[in-house]
Amino acid sequence: MQVTVAVVSWNTRELLRDCLDSLAPDAAAGVAEVWVHDNASTDGSAELVAADYPWVRLIAAPDNVGFGAAVNAVATRTRRRGRPEWLAAANADTALTPGALRALIDAGRHDPRAGALAPRLLLPDGSTQHSIHPFPGVWAALAFNAGLTTLSPRLADRLTLDGHWDPSRSRRVDWAHGAFVLFRRSAFDAVGGFDPHQFLYAEDIDLAWRLAQTGAYTRYVPAALVRHRHGAAIAQLYGADRDLQAQRSAYAWLLRRRGSAAMRSTALLNAIGAGVRATSATLRGRSHPPTGGLAAWQLRRQTRMHLEGLLSPRARLEAHR
Repeated sequence: MQVTVAVVSWNTRELLRDCLDSLAPDAAAGVAEVWVHDNASTDGSAELVAADYPWVRLIAAPDNVGFGAAVNAVATRTRRRGRPEWLAAANADTALTPGALRALIDAGRHDPRAGALAPRLLLPDGSTQHSIHPFPGVWAALAFNAGLTTLSPRLADRLTLDGHWDPSRSRRVDWAHGAFVLFRRSAFDAVGGFDPHQFLYAEDIDLAWRLAQTGAYTRYVPAALVRHRHGAAIAQLYGADRDLQAQRSAYAWLLRRRGSAAMRSTALLNAIGAGVRATSATLRGRSHPPTGGLAAWQLRRQTRMHLEGLLSPRARLEAHR
């Protein structure tokens, strides 16, 4: 076995089936040992695994512990002498294409400083999900909101901004969405895995940040293709507020890891930028989302989200850790 795959499941039974079916060839070839940590699903997800996938190891948790804590639980169960070299964290709404796991492993072996390897995520319509980003902070917010990235396509690509990055180019990145990420087991263990206090959102940012503090980094591997039904479980949990929850978690992470000044400065820059773009869209009569841009109402909503990060008291932000 080269890889322990930790699939985190919560009420996405049929998507979980697709995920496990996509992992079956690697499991049969002896490349992957697959675990499912089911977070107290009520749709029969755990029963599906027990009945139809005898080669999968199942943890049927009595409560929903969140994504990071679930992956940590699998990591703890498999922390043994001669453990696999790699640990993959996966959402149940992902499905690997043939060769994806091997492409990630090969990339990691050619880049020994990479602590995490991230695939190219494909949305249901076949387009590439914007899944790699710079760490949240003042400089990234300033570059984007001051329009510097429109003057320099190279800078925009370096910051991996939506609509401005080349998804076909392998590169070192700050962080990648945790829908499916392959971790070098030694690097994952060295930083203590995911922060169990982060229930959902920003746990991928935080782990990538802590890996970077040790000299490791995340590498984006576009040759590894993983299909992603983005937000299948999160939509059930947060509904229309999922973007707000994600933003709250990002600002809570900024507060905890980079301090109040960095968090509030970033929120202020983002609020001003979104407000200016909202005003411009309103003046131009953009009431509906045109191709290549956001509508005024979407930008106003973004402005309110960033203002909450700026104005909310510390206790409220910490509640979303």
